[in-house]
Amino acid sequence: MNQLDLLIPFALPPAELARDLLRQCQAPALAMLLGRGRAAPRQSHDPFSRALPHEHWLAQRFGLPAPAQDCSPAAATALMQRLGHAPDGGHWFVLHPAHIHVARDHLVLTDIGQLQLEEEESRRLFDAALPLFTEIGHALVYGDARTWFIRADAWAGLRTSTPSAASGRNVDIWMPEGPGELAWRKLQNEVQMQWFAEALNEQREMRGQKAINSIWIWGGADAGVLAQERYAASFGLRGWMRAFGDEHPASDAAQLGQSSGHRLLVLDALAEAALAEEWGLWLQHLEHLDRDWLAPLLLSLRTGALEALQLVLTGADRSIEVNVTRGSLRRFWRKPSLARLSA
Repeated sequence: MNQLDLLIPFALPPAELARDLLRQCQAPALAMLLGRGRAAPRQSHDPFSRALPHEHWLAQRFGLPAPAQDCSPAAATALMQRLGHAPDGGHWFVLHPAHIHVARDHLVLTDIGQLQLEEEESRRLFDAALPLFTEIGHALVYGDARTWFIRADAWAGLRTSTPSAASGRNVDIWMPEGPGELAWRKLQNEVQMQWFAEALNEQREMRGQKAINSIWIWGGADAGVLAQERYAASFGLRGWMRAFGDEHPASDAAQLGQSSGHRLLVLDALAEAALAEEWGLWLQHLEHLDRDWLAPLLLSLRTGALEALQLVLTGADRSIEVNVTRGSLRRFWRKPSLARLSA
């Protein structure tokens, strides 16, 4: 079957803002898809979960093991493989160079997608931190500029949070808990002190960029935990989502609509604005998605080139799935509407 699953993280705005935002929104293709499609019951999610709804959805869809308690997806070793590393046994975590700033009475993690960390800068920070890891017997592996890995067998069971779940919030709520908790905090503090003296951070601040003053840990997984392939092809798997399959370039919506098989497309253009709570910018990005992606996919459905489109729309604490086929588009008595974004 020629089907496309379309995951759009942060497409559901906060309930208290939704009505006003959607009143201003010009997204006719999305309104048609939502109005004519068949929706499954809305799923509610714990707003204090250690991963966001779209992250839980991806982990489940690609067969990562469900944690015994609320925890970030076990994505570390799958992501290592995608970045060219074969874990040689043990338990691994993802590490991100990060920026934590002081708010009025607490510390806040900045969205790592905003840090603009270059390869050369990341290598310098990695080399400066490496001795602190090797001294206490932890392997540290470089993945890419934003993604490193640490082996910590004794920390298996450590409950961690994804950076997206923690971004913009009091980090105390999202810090790791469980085996290795104290050892991690000690290591994190030592890295922070090591980087405090780095001239690189002074140079970044002079350029108007945020200092890289901390590290964030999440995604603990045993070496044998790999994602199970579930799609003919996946598109738009940027950042840590690359753990979930071989990514193909997302060329354009018209070409995707003409392809065959069961495919996945992730459009995460709303993430940065939503995490920063810049809702005017969020509206602009949603309207761009509607014009550049949803309108061509709607046309593919109407012509029969695409048989089914499964919309998966998520927010911070809820998600909805809407199935749209060529037949459902004929339900002319159902008016186009964005109301499901606020339900």
